[in-house]
Amino acid sequence: MFDRMREDIRSVFSRDPAARSVLEVLLCYPGLHAVWMHRLAHRLWRADWRLLARLVSHLGRWLTGIEIHPGAKIGRRFFIDHGMGVVIGETAEIGDDVTLYHGVTLGGTSWNKGKRHPTLEDGVIVGAGAKILGPFTVGAGAKVGSNAVVTKPVPAGVTVVGNPGRVVVKTSGEEQAKRKAIAEKYGFEAYAVGENMPDPVTKAIGQLLDHLHAVDGRLEEMNRALKALGYCCGELPALRDEDFVEIKEEMRGESREPGAQG
Repeated sequence: MFDRMREDIRSVFSRDPAARSVLEVLLCYPGLHAVWMHRLAHRLWRADWRLLARLVSHLGRWLTGIEIHPGAKIGRRFFIDHGMGVVIGETAEIGDDVTLYHGVTLGGTSWNKGKRHPTLEDGVIVGAGAKILGPFTVGAGAKVGSNAVVTKPVPAGVTVVGNPGRVVVKTSGEEQAKRKAIAEKYGFEAYAVGENMPDPVTKAIGQLLDHLHAVDGRLEEMNRALKALGYCCGELPALRDEDFVEIKEEMRGESREPGAQG
């Protein structure tokens, strides 16, 4: 038991640069208190002391602002940063080295008994305010951005943002290994949001703007070329109906010239 507690304390130091001392972590980290109280409540739950387990869980919620159902299964080195408003449902399953920030909900979308809450595999990071709703799996190493709403399975090693959640980063195993090495070199990626992480909608709009800028540049080049040839390329007057008639007559006249076909 004490080995697990020491392991939990070390995980706080590895993921929160604000942690200064062991005493501070022991006294001032509600996420750590909530995890330890959940372990007691979960043991009572598995021993079929259901009411007592719920009372311990309720006491932990009152003390920390974090609600973890005693039936939820949680792995090693689980870290809840800040923690206020976190809700973890009864059938949720959380792997090792998972990190949640404040306001996260691991909820269900069904009133039926059975598996109705998500499964988070090892190394998942869930940003502040994110909602993961339903009995599906978030793959190992995936990141869920702040305020995302996820209702579908998430592949391993991707980043999901937005409402509804959209995958913005998907990498091969080799690329994941490279990024992991870089992440370890430069530090933990807080709130599941990298400095240069793209949003798919913003990225698409940016590409459209780049395309428009390129087209505008080509038009300017054509305009300068036509002016160099002696053509005036200012604003064109609006065409009238009789102008279309004249244009058609001219086209018919050209088609009747010698050598014309048709």
